[in-house]
Amino acid sequence: MLFMEFMKQGGPVMWLILLCSVVATFIFLEKTFYLHRVQISVGDLVRGLVNVLKRNSIVEAISLCDDTPGPVAHVLRAAILAFEEGEEDLRQAVDDAALGEIPRLEIRMKVLATIAYIAPLLGLLGTVLGMIDIFFTIRAKGAMVNASDLANGIGQALFTTAAGLCVAIPCFVAYNYLVSRIDSITLDMEKASSEIIYFFKRNWGKLTQASKEGGNEK
Repeated sequence: MLFMEFMKQGGPVMWLILLCSVVATFIFLEKTFYLHRVQISVGDLVRGLVNVLKRNSIVEAISLCDDTPGPVAHVLRAAILAFEEGEEDLRQAVDDAALGEIPRLEIRMKVLATIAYIAPLLGLLGTVLGMIDIFFTIRAKGAMVNASDLANGIGQALFTTAAGLCVAIPCFVAYNYLVSRIDSITLDMEKASSEIIYFFKRNWGKLTQASKEGGNEK
């Protein structure tokens, strides 16, 4: 009941602010769950792949990447598939895979940033509308106006401003938190790709020969 009274006092702008808060909450929870799921121990994955590749088991290495969630595994899989093409093509395959993964990490982040930006503006809009309501009340009643006549406009101005800030501040914090998580995963992709490329450079001949022998056996 108190909530509905609060929304009614704030006017129609309050419903827009509420909608922004619901959307922002959904995005934050969805992104947090997704980033938690794809955040893996990169060192363990790379060491596991190196051990498998040292046994010349390319298929097993690819299967290990397929069974591991997240962009790091996808980038490493692209590197394994392209290692026979030469260093330049290998690096290009890794870069292309990383460029394909980054937009997936950043999806809906702009929406969250937009909400953090416009929520205070919506609060300001509600404040202005409240001031307009006060202006018309004063003009209509003139000297007969009293505090109770101005209560609705003042309430709308104060409630919308407070609501806008209450949405914007957590959104701003959430956005920066998610950006830091995404940056961490991006850095993991760069480290993992550098390590696997270095491994391939040192074992190029052996792995290429093993791959050719495996193809001939088939």
